Amino acid sequence: MAGLFIALEGPEGAGKTTLLRRLAHHIREHGIETVEVREPGGTPLAEAARTLVLDPAVGAPPAAELFLLLAARADLVERVIRPALARSAAVLSDRYDLSTMAYQVEGRGLPREAVIAANRLATGGLTPDVMLVLDVPAEVGRARQAAAGKTPDRMEREDEALHERVVRAFGAAQGPGVIHVDATQTPEAVEAAAWKVVAGRVRETFGLTTG
Repeated sequence: MAGLFIALEGPEGAGKTTLLRRLAHHIREHGIETVEVREPGGTPLAEAARTLVLDPAVGAPPAAELFLLLAARADLVERVIRPALARSAAVLSDRYDLSTMAYQVEGRGLPREAVIAANRLATGGLTPDVMLVLDVPAEVGRARQAAAGKTPDRMEREDEALHERVVRAFGAAQGPGVIHVDATQTPEAVEAAAWKVVAGRVRETFGLTTG
């Protein structure tokens, strides 16, 4: 793939969506095509799966929830992400496979190796070049959402114990491309820390001078 694939990960209220928009703006300023996606979502099939997963009235059990999410991801990767990378675009995704490991494996208790294998099938092995993990305590993230007046979806309504497990899973994430950012800082400080990382990868990938 000729482009750059960046995933933003973290628990509820970490500020992923806001940061994604700001990073995309910086990248576009350098004349690079930038594609913003969210998970689950981004295609008609994936948006339908999102509605089912997040609707409290549906209440999908853990395995069904997983397969809905993976169907959404498979469609998004095939129809949007891979084509964008093939034409040398930068793709920024609000969540990707680390969220599956945090929520469905650590949060729901689904078997790790089986989920890894299923995710690999869904993505065809596509992994982000950069995975920015925004670390924030569960109570801080939930308080931010409440202060913003956000109506909680099904996942956000889960009990504190699940959210604590999810936070621990994100905090323990490591591997190629994984960069942790302290998301308890001001939005400006988080943006500066994240852009420092992303700017370096933009230089390497596209051969540009970045500020």
